[in-house]
Amino acid sequence: MNYTRSNELPHDITLGEFLFHRFKQLHSETIFGLPGAFNTQLLDKLAKVPGLRWAGNTNELNAAYAADGYARLKGIACMITTFGVGELSAINGVAGSFAEHVGLLHVVGMPPTSAQTKQLLLNHTLGNGDYKVFYRIASEVACYSTLMADQDLCAEEVDDCITRAWILQKPVYLGIPINLIETMVSSAKLDKPLNLKLPPNDKHIEEEVVNQILQHMYKAKNPVIISDACVIRHHVVAETTELSTRTRFPVYTTPMGKGAIDESLPNFGGVFMGSISPPEVREVVNFADFVLVVGCMLADFSTSSFHFGYKTKECALLFPTSVKFKHAIYPDLHIKSLLEALLRKLDESKIKYKCQPAPPMIIPKSQLPSRHTLRHEWIWNQMSNWFQQGDIIITETGTSAFGINQTHFPYDSRGISQALWGSVGYTVGACLGACFAVDEMAKDSLSPVSRRVILFVGDGALQLTVQEVSTMVRWGLKPYIFIMNNQGYSVDRFLHHRSNASYYDIQTWDYLRLLATFGARSYEARKIVTVGDFLEMVQDPHFARNDKIRMLEIMLPPMDVPQALMDRWLTEQESKKRAGEETDAYTPSPESSLKRIRSDDLTPTD
Repeated sequence: MNYTRSNELPHDITLGEFLFHRFKQLHSETIFGLPGAFNTQLLDKLAKVPGLRWAGNTNELNAAYAADGYARLKGIACMITTFGVGELSAINGVAGSFAEHVGLLHVVGMPPTSAQTKQLLLNHTLGNGDYKVFYRIASEVACYSTLMADQDLCAEEVDDCITRAWILQKPVYLGIPINLIETMVSSAKLDKPLNLKLPPNDKHIEEEVVNQILQHMYKAKNPVIISDACVIRHHVVAETTELSTRTRFPVYTTPMGKGAIDESLPNFGGVFMGSISPPEVREVVNFADFVLVVGCMLADFSTSSFHFGYKTKECALLFPTSVKFKHAIYPDLHIKSLLEALLRKLDESKIKYKCQPAPPMIIPKSQLPSRHTLRHEWIWNQMSNWFQQGDIIITETGTSAFGINQTHFPYDSRGISQALWGSVGYTVGACLGACFAVDEMAKDSLSPVSRRVILFVGDGALQLTVQEVSTMVRWGLKPYIFIMNNQGYSVDRFLHHRSNASYYDIQTWDYLRLLATFGARSYEARKIVTVGDFLEMVQDPHFARNDKIRMLEIMLPPMDVPQALMDRWLTEQESKKRAGEETDAYTPSPESSLKRIRSDDLTPTD
């Protein structure tokens, strides 16, 4: 950490300045949110802390999404909203951070304590004098929530909130009455580093769990390691990688953990997606005699489209703060310390497993005529060839979330998705946050790698949160925005078996004019309709350089979905036939839905 020393500052500084200096020390240099009646005095203090910037989001929901995307790369983010109307607008995004283990400090500017004590009827209240109602609501999606009241302990309260958000990787709610913003605190408090170390595990319990895991690792003939989402969130990428390389066990990732493991490792086998995994992945994972899940977020997960779970009884689930082994649960075991102990005691000579390279991810090489209309399966296979080292790849709920799992990530690439919470439109805000994080990482790093931020978002999802593209333009950020235009909500159409249901339709926009509408000067906008259009785009060396913001509209048939979903549908139909049940009345043929694409959309434009 790069600590600001008190000798560089006045003897006393305001509470607001103290808060922002703490975030600067954590290299969290972009603050998200919107101004409001009860937080502008706090925002005035931001200008007094050099090196920080105010993102200036277009609405609070997008601010929460952006803070989430930023924190997934930087470890923590700060979002500031105003009391009532502002914080309620943000709460959906905060709930997503809570569900998916993302460190966030949500600071709410509140009415003065005198108004709260007297229960005055102010704007942004419910008119009943209850000033804690929103605090109570927020506490359900926060690991810790507090309303600041003690002037003598306000600096300590700030430190406690930041520490909890960082260590637990969950949102923390901090309400600050407007009259406390000017509270003076000693700048010398900044000389004391935040204690971001995890509390120690009980050594006896830790040793017992480590020994049990090692016993199963040593005797397993068909073991598997699964890297889940919390490998990244709880900072155990290095430990998980070491475990994979030393044991040489086949290693897979979940959709939420994609990017945590170097996919060029010889024992990396692909993405395990439960019932819709590729056959070569299902065969290895489902028939393993021991499965070690590192950074487990969920052991069992069901949606309308697939089921996710582990079949073997010999399964060790390493959660961020606990371990589940068979039917026993060991609480209060922090994953980082546990993995460090496991690696210290691991003796590779005792492993019985005969190393065999995991079946590699199969990236089919499909040859299609240049005038052929695009399909999901073909596009996602091609994307593996275009991705490059260091890319940050963001995929929206829907077709992109499934399609990305059949791609191969280059070294040091990271994936961002919201597979559990699944709030449609999340990725546009998350893309903004990731762009800010990458911009800061480039300034702090001596690495020559130029990270690109790449967003894949459906046309329906984009329409929910498109305003944040304006903020990208405002700050000169340069993401690639691939709009997967399938004329509405295709995954829902497909899963609901309602290809003609009007409620899945959306208004057609002229997407390629959005960047100019938002004031962009240097940008690129292309409509991609055919295989030839796509190949021309990705084979252009200038297109690979992230020197401007780009919006690429990819035209797809409404009932076309990634291969994983199509395979799942076909499997279901075969099962129904064997059971003598009635099969679905329609066939999801992409060709049959081409009539929905207007003829003028079939002409590529610049």
